Amino acid sequence: MEYTMFNASFKVLLRGAVTALLLVGSLSAVHAQEAKIREALTKRLPNLPAINSVTKTPMNGLYEVRFGETELLYTDAAGDYILQGVLVDLKAKRNLTQERMDQLSAIPFDQLPFKDAFTIKRGNGKRQIAVFEDPNCGFCKRFERDMMNVNDITLHIFLYPILGPDSTLKSKAIWCAKDRGRAFEDWMLNETPLDTKAVNCDTAALDRNIEFGKKHRISGTPALFFTDGTRVPGAISAAEVEKRLAAIK
Repeated sequence: MEYTMFNASFKVLLRGAVTALLLVGSLSAVHAQEAKIREALTKRLPNLPAINSVTKTPMNGLYEVRFGETELLYTDAAGDYILQGVLVDLKAKRNLTQERMDQLSAIPFDQLPFKDAFTIKRGNGKRQIAVFEDPNCGFCKRFERDMMNVNDITLHIFLYPILGPDSTLKSKAIWCAKDRGRAFEDWMLNETPLDTKAVNCDTAALDRNIEFGKKHRISGTPALFFTDGTRVPGAISAAEVEKRLAAIK
């Protein structure tokens, strides 16, 4: 009886040891492959920025190479070829490149610089969205009109003047207004003229927003950020906003 129990325990330990060895060997092979690709690309493309990661993709023999924050290209196992483009899983109908970009560009909601934003609260304000917007952006105005149909929400508005000097003037006027939310909505919804000459406050927040946007590759407006960290570039409908809010646990 004791021998049987000892034998069973020994087999369990042996299986565990074999599994551990196989795992170590597999990880070593992965690291060796990554090092091989890094070396090949660095040698053949000396001007390529520093490589942050090399990852095997679901496609046989294809590897993702990431550099910068979210720059991607693909290569073979030997680093002989590279390609830039979109990798799509046709069976699952998934844009794998976009999914990866979304993952890399996600920003934890609590890491957004809320001191450089103002809020608009509707209903109980329990649900939250952060939005980077340019006051001259037509898509932003459409988005704001749609958002009037979404209740029980707090909008954190980051003024992001990237469309020219007039956008900066309007953003400063909104930021320096006594009631920023009211001035913003009056302009975005009704195009009530802004007093761009009455700018008499510290507008450094706008410069910080621009720097934050450059760092995190916010290249267009509106840019939406949800509390689960997901980012949505461009205007989406009220129905889509509701759908995304409902999906957040």
